[in-house]
Amino acid sequence: MPIILRLDRVMADRKMSLNELSEKVGVTNVNLSKIKTGKISAIRFSTLEAICRVLNCQPGDILEYQPEEKS
Repeated sequence: MPIILRLDRVMADRKMSLNELSEKVGVTNVNLSKIKTGKISAIRFSTLEAICRVLNCQPGDILEYQPEEKS
C-alpha cells in the first residue's frame, strides 16, 4: 500500500504511550494499535483530527505517500 502510517514516530517524538494517547483521543488501544502498525484500510477524519490535536501535529506528520514501484 502506498500510504505509510507514521503514528509510532510522532508518538515517540512526543514521548506519549499508546495508553495515554488512547485516553486523550477517546479511541480504544486496539484501534490505535492498528493505526500505529498500519493494519487499517481507512481512518475517520474525526479520529485523525483528534490524534493531531492531542499530538499537536499535522496529518502529513502521520500519513506519508510512497508510490509503488512499477516493474
